[in-house]
Amino acid sequence: MFTCSKTYTDIPFAHRQHRHDGHCSLIHGHNWSFRLTFGAGETDPNGFVVDFGRLRFLRDWIEQNLDHACLFNEDDPLRETLVQAAPEAYKVTLVPSCSCEGLAKHLFGIFDAMVRENTRDRAYLVEVEIWEDARNSARYRPDPT
Repeated sequence: MFTCSKTYTDIPFAHRQHRHDGHCSLIHGHNWSFRLTFGAGETDPNGFVVDFGRLRFLRDWIEQNLDHACLFNEDDPLRETLVQAAPEAYKVTLVPSCSCEGLAKHLFGIFDAMVRENTRDRAYLVEVEIWEDARNSARYRPDPT
C-alpha cells in the first residue's frame, strides 16, 4: 500500500461537551487542524496516491460545514434553546460526538466516501488525526476487516 497525507490547519470552530463536568461543558472554540492519510494499492498515472491539487472538494466541505461553525452533539439537551435564542449567531453542525475522538471518526466516514467517489475507488482514507490545539489530538483508523 502507498500512503500520503494532507493537513488542513487553523480551522476555527466551537463546540461544547454537554456531558463534561468541567469547563468543557461551556461553548468554546479552537483553531483545529486535520491530517488526512490516504492509501491506495496503486498510484495514478502521475505516481500519486491522490493529487493534492484536486482535493478542493475536501476543503470546500470543511469551509461549508466547519469553518466558524458551532458543533453540537446530536443529543445536546440545550442545543435548541441556545440556537433559538440567537439563530443568526450560529452556523450549526450536528455530529454524534463533538469530542476530538468523535470528530475524527465522524469525519473519517464523510471524507472516505468523498475520496473514494472522486478517485473511482482507487484511493481511500486510512486515518484521520485531529488537533483541537497544539497540545491535544486524537486519531481514528478503522479496524482492519
